[in-house]
Parts: sequence; C-alpha cells; structure tokens
Amino acid sequence: MKKSLFWLLALVLSPVAVLVVITPMDSQKQYIFGLLSIGILFLMGFSKRRSVSVIMVVTSLLMSTRYMYFRLTQTLHFNSSIEAILGMGLFLAEVYIWVMLLLNYLQTVWPLKRGIVPLPDDMSKWPTVDIYIPSYNEPLEVVRDTVLAAQCIDYPKDKMKIYLLDDGKRSEFAVFAADVGVGYITRNDNKHAKAGNLNHALTLTQGELICVFDCDHVATRVFLQATVGGFLKDPMLALVQTPHYFYSPDPFERNLSVGRNIPNEGMLFYGPIQQGNDNWNATFFCGSCAVIRREALAQIGGFAVETVTEDAHTALKFQRLGWKSAFLDIPLAAGLATERLVVHVIQRTRWARGMTQIFRVDNPLFGRGLTFQQRLCYLSAMLYYQFALPRVVFVTAPLAYLLFNLNIIYSSASLIVSYALPHLFLAIYVGSRMNGRYRYSFWGEIYDIVLAFHLVLPTLVTMIFPKRGKFNVTDKGGCLTSATSISPWCARTWWWPACWPWGWWSASSGRLAMTILARIPTLSPSTSGGGSTV
Repeated sequence: MKKSLFWLLALVLSPVAVLVVITPMDSQKQYIFGLLSIGILFLMGFSKRRSVSVIMVVTSLLMSTRYMYFRLTQTLHFNSSIEAILGMGLFLAEVYIWVMLLLNYLQTVWPLKRGIVPLPDDMSKWPTVDIYIPSYNEPLEVVRDTVLAAQCIDYPKDKMKIYLLDDGKRSEFAVFAADVGVGYITRNDNKHAKAGNLNHALTLTQGELICVFDCDHVATRVFLQATVGGFLKDPMLALVQTPHYFYSPDPFERNLSVGRNIPNEGMLFYGPIQQGNDNWNATFFCGSCAVIRREALAQIGGFAVETVTEDAHTALKFQRLGWKSAFLDIPLAAGLATERLVVHVIQRTRWARGMTQIFRVDNPLFGRGLTFQQRLCYLSAMLYYQFALPRVVFVTAPLAYLLFNLNIIYSSASLIVSYALPHLFLAIYVGSRMNGRYRYSFWGEIYDIVLAFHLVLPTLVTMIFPKRGKFNVTDKGGCLTSATSISPWCARTWWWPACWPWGWWSASSGRLAMTILARIPTLSPSTSGGGSTV
C-alpha cells in the first residue's frame, strides 16, 4: 500500500518537477527562487527524520537538474571552434558531476544497518573456516602480528585453520609458520597475483568458509563469531564484508597534521556507501576482513582474475548468479594505512584501473543476473574513478578566459551565479547531512584534486586498452620515495606562479574579477560520495 501511494504521489508531482527544472528566470528572480529553496531546506534540516532527508535529496536534485538545463539551453553558444571544444568539455565535466550526485544519493538515501546474526549454542553446527593471510613482499614484522591475532580468534580450534600464503617464497616465513603452528602455502609462480595466490590455496584446503585478511589486518577475537552466523541462517549468503579500519594515519592525516580530527578517507565507503549497497544486495568484497562461502567461490570458478581489482569483480560474479552479500558495519579488524603519498597514489591507481577494467570486460550494465539497483551501485563505483579528467577540467577551465580571453560559458556572470549557487550549496548541504560524519566536503575536494592529475592517464589508457596494467602490492611497514609521484605537483607549482604576472595585468583590466565569477560553475560537489574503496 505504501509503495503504491509513493508511486502515485511521484506521478502527480512529476509535472511540477518538470516546471521547476525548465522555467526560465532572469537573475533577480532566480536569486529569490534559489534563496527560498536554500532557506526552506535549511529549516527542514533541523529534523532528523529519514522522510525529510528524502525530500531534501529530491529538492537538491531538482535544483541541480535546473542548473544543468540552464547550462544546456542558454550557455552553449560559442564564437570559435576552440571555444566550442573547451566549452563542451567543461559542460560534459559538469554532466559527470550531476550523474555522480544522482548515483550517490540513490546509494546513500536509505542505508541498511545490519546486526550480528548469533551462532547456535551447539558448536557442532558451526561451519569449518579456513583463514587465508596472503603476502608477497611485506616484512615479517608486519605479517607476524596478523598471524598471531588470527590464532587468538575465539572459534573452535578443530573448526578453524590458518594459512600463511607466501607468494614471496621466503624461508623465514616458512620457519615462522612452522614455529607458531599455522599452515604455510607457496607456489612456483605468481600468476594472477593475489587472486592467483588465493585460488591456489583453495585447491589445497577444505574449509566450508574462507576468511581473508590482508597481512597487516589484525583481527579481534570475536571476528568469526560476529560474521559466520549469517551463513547458517541463509544458505544463499556468499559474502560478509566488514569495514577496513586503519590504526595508523594516512598521508593526508600525517602530512597536514590533522590526525583524527577529520574522518579517514575510507570511512565514507565503509559507511553509508556500503550500507547503501547492502540495501540493494550489492555489497562489494574489499579483499580483506571478509568471510566467503567456498561453494559460491567454486560456482564462479574462484576469485576473479580478469581484472586487477579481483575483490569487487568477485562480488559482481556472485551477484550475477543470484548469491547474496552482506555488509556488517562493525570494525572487527585494524590495519595499516598507506604510509606515503606515492604508495597512496599507486594503490588508488590500481583501484582506478581495476574498476575501469570491470567497466570494459564485464560491464554490470549489461548481461544477466543483476537487478536495476545493483547495476546502478556498480555504475557508481566504476564512474567514480573517472573523476580525474573532470577534475583537471575544473581546475584549468578558468585559465581559458584569464590567459586567452576565451568565453567558454556564454552568459552573464550574474545569471551564472544565480543558477549555480543553489545547485552547489544544496548539493553540499544535503551531502553533509547524509554523509557528514564520514566525509567533510572540503576534504573530499582535497582527496580528489590530489589524485586527479595522477589518475588521468591510467584511466584513459585502461578505458582504451583494458588488458594493460598489472597488480601492484601496496607496501606496508616501510618507506618509499619516488620523484615521479610528485612530478605533476612540481610542474603545477612552477606553472601557476608563472601565470601571476598575467593575472596582475588582468586584475587591472577587470578580467580577473570576471574569471573569479566564472570560476563558480567549475566548483563542484565532491565526487567522493560515489567512491569505491576496494
């Protein structure tokens, strides 16, 4: 009954929504309309009800769509081919932001918050579990703590076996495994990297469930008791994923001296986004801190090896075949964050390549097995990592007017601002209401801009040549430096000051003020909301 009323109300209000989007106004009327919308939503923001959040999301989308309609119908008039190319590039970048805003709202507007499914009192009914700890080049002092913590997990010892999967084939690891009494598995080659390592172990073990920990993730004693119960309750449950919690600061927290005063970069994904995915049975496997049913792995042919993000791709294969997944939003293990910006960039580059590969080789928008909502959740993750090119466009677009006097937005500054401000303000305000505990708007911009110039080339190349690229292990417990990791920022550090003399001249001619006003549309709500951390 409620669902029918919802669709009836949506049908009745659709003409009103269309009028809100397409009705033209001059700058004065648009300012009044925008300020009224902002004021109403600001007052509504005092209510914490979920239904109010839905209304605010719809209003924000209407104002953003109104802005995009204005851009499409009134601002795409150009005097030259170069203006048309640059202007359409900026418009397409804004279309990308609008699509990501829509997908992020759909993901996070109604998150699912699961509780722990208790295990039966009769321990004889508990399933057997194999714990895999894959390693390649990490030092023993990092891996040791993970193995010892796994041995302390509160689970019947005859039903739990621990295996150290050493793709580095190191003798000291074999000795350590023998000393502490855990299994040691290695192989002759390193084919398919981590996914190949896990698949090799599958052929040598027999547990009903597979628990995977990255070699720096230290588990709590209750990890298995908190995650295994769901597999007994639902025979179609293939995956239970828990958050990745990091006890060490990431490069942003360390280098900017903000510590724990801001949420960790991954909190947004391991919070509203995964909870929202879970609501649509689209939880992503994130490579660690997860439990998987062996039967489901056997049905899909083991961990996915076609892309460098084997984790997300594996979950996609589960869901295509009708298996269920779950996200338990309780931190049950803690690991090391990336320690240097260069390592952070390498890790994010792999994720970007992997999600782009999935888009090309196993696109969730096509093929059988997924619901419409699942397709949208995966589309959000795949599109998120295409943010690099739009970000570069937003950062550089004002220079077209400042340096070359090119008009890439055909409109008065006052009219642009009157349409852009409600769009931007409401997107940021509503986004903060939905995700504010997990990601501050300002820091979302910082994360995206820092990575954008590094990810442009890898994502473009992978989109064209999806088979290129290889799995890169994220270094932990060490120190890594590389001049290439900071070269884009070094170039911009010298390039921007070189533009200052021209900027001073522009200020005297009035062009600088126009450039600042024209910069407003190139500001954008952070795309971080649709991110995937896998």
